[in-house]
Amino acid sequence: MTTTVRAKKHLGQHFLTDLNIARKIAGALSGGSAEAPVYALEVGPGMGVLTQFLLEREDLTTYAAEIDTESVEYLKVHYPDFAPRLIEGDFLRMDLADVFGGQVSIIGNFPYNISSQIFFKVLDNRDIVPEVVGMVQKEVAVRIAEPPGSREYGILSVLLQAWYNIEYLFTVNENVFNPPPKVKSAVIRLRRNGVQKLDCDEKLFVKVVKASFGQRRKMLRNSLKAVFGNFGGEEHRFFSTRAEQLSVADFVELTQWVAKHL
Repeated sequence: MTTTVRAKKHLGQHFLTDLNIARKIAGALSGGSAEAPVYALEVGPGMGVLTQFLLEREDLTTYAAEIDTESVEYLKVHYPDFAPRLIEGDFLRMDLADVFGGQVSIIGNFPYNISSQIFFKVLDNRDIVPEVVGMVQKEVAVRIAEPPGSREYGILSVLLQAWYNIEYLFTVNENVFNPPPKVKSAVIRLRRNGVQKLDCDEKLFVKVVKASFGQRRKMLRNSLKAVFGNFGGEEHRFFSTRAEQLSVADFVELTQWVAKHL
């Protein structure tokens, strides 16, 4: 019988050991009802410290995606009734629409080495992912939740804030993990906002945001020209500012302008 799981550095594993924090994370996700439970997918359940509290909730139907075969075997032994809803494989490669056929909320103590990739996956599936509750490195949580004007505000901040309302819930210290990470962690919650479609070309919007932060110490004039050219010598009123000063609405306006001048 598998009695424990060895944390693997290449998978970014730091197992949460504090049950109170696990209970708090599980309680932060919105549910449905016992008659109509919400689908929830836990990313990287490890040894099930969070899973056990999710399974207690009758307003959720909990699934999990785990890439670590040792963790999969551990969970099958210790949570046999859960085994049919345990998906062995890489969350980043999952076709969520195909697996769930509809809405699914995402939750987890996300592996540090793929946390940003998880959020980009969420963005790609924003029409079927109404909510995310995740524990990540504190600096990643701050970056995602920060408003314009902050030095931490960046590409992921803008793209996620375009589609989700974001809450920084609480900070988690290093000593409640095995092995302890070298940095503090934090739990954030993303809830889908009312935006169904941006008032611009959405693919170009992403390209403009990424280009704007490509040389974030420079004025937008230089960052955008490096990617799009000189726009026929015309300039936008934001060209003398830096990317971190622009809100989502500002980037939408800028994208509209770029589209007209390409």
